[in-house]
Amino acid sequence: MNGTANTTSAFASPADPFSTRFGMPLPREMRAECAGMSWRTFLASYSPSGGPIRFGRWSVTPIGAGRSEFRATLGIGDAIHQTAAIASGPVSALTTMLYEAGFQMEILSFHQMRISAERTATFLLCEHDGRRHWALGMGHDATESSVEAMIAGANLLHG
Repeated sequence: MNGTANTTSAFASPADPFSTRFGMPLPREMRAECAGMSWRTFLASYSPSGGPIRFGRWSVTPIGAGRSEFRATLGIGDAIHQTAAIASGPVSALTTMLYEAGFQMEILSFHQMRISAERTATFLLCEHDGRRHWALGMGHDATESSVEAMIAGANLLHG
């Protein structure tokens, strides 16, 4: 060898399941832990379908000065809760709603990408009590995917 980097498959890292499925790589910080995962394992690990929190309806009413009133229905365990928050955006509003419901978390990293004409993916690195976990949400737009990622993060940290 002449000292140049070898790019053969023996030295390439296994593809991440998101890249395999959508042709776009995961956020750099996630790639190593997801390398070689099946799509099913990836979804179960980062976008669980169950947990203590379920998200229902969502409405937004602008109130001026860049702020809106957000109302949501959250299923927590066997109970249904109506909640509201005034915030500048949906992530801030849902963070407040989850906090008030006892599901605190901090968002340390936020990545969002359009994966098709109809779908957006949001990746969040969330933390609570020193535990960190990546979460994935996918939806028809940026807001829906952000909400899905936040609910997944809360379920992963508090499940």
